[in-house]
Amino acid sequence: MSLTLLGTILIVEDSPSELELMSHYLRESGYNVIKTSSAKEGLEQAISQLPDVIVTDVVMPGMSGFELCRSLKKNPATQKVPIVICSSKNQEIDRLWAMRQGADAYLTKPYTREQLLRAIKSVAI
Repeated sequence: MSLTLLGTILIVEDSPSELELMSHYLRESGYNVIKTSSAKEGLEQAISQLPDVIVTDVVMPGMSGFELCRSLKKNPATQKVPIVICSSKNQEIDRLWAMRQGADAYLTKPYTREQLLRAIKSVAI
C-alpha cells in the first residue's frame, strides 16, 4: 500500500536543524518535501518545481524571506503558490509586514508539528 502524497512543500530555511525538523514533520505527515537553504535557491526551485506550498524563514543571508515572497508573487509562474512565513520574529509588525509582502500565513518559532500542519492546510488550495 502506498502513502498518498498530500502535495509538495518547498522549505526555505538556512538553519540545518530547523530544515531537518520541518522536513521530518512534513514527510511523516505525507507531504513530498523539497529542501533549500537559501532564498535564491528557493526561488529557483519554486519556479522549476512549482510546489503546492512554500514555507520560508525570514532572516537568511543574501536574500530575506520577505524579498523571496515579493519575487514569488511578482512571477506569473509562482504568484498563486501559497507562502507560509516561519520566523522567530513574533511582533505584530513582523506579521503585518509579511502579509504585505504576499505571505498567506505566519508561523512563529518554536512551533509544534500541529501548528505547522495547520498553517499549511490553512493556505493549501
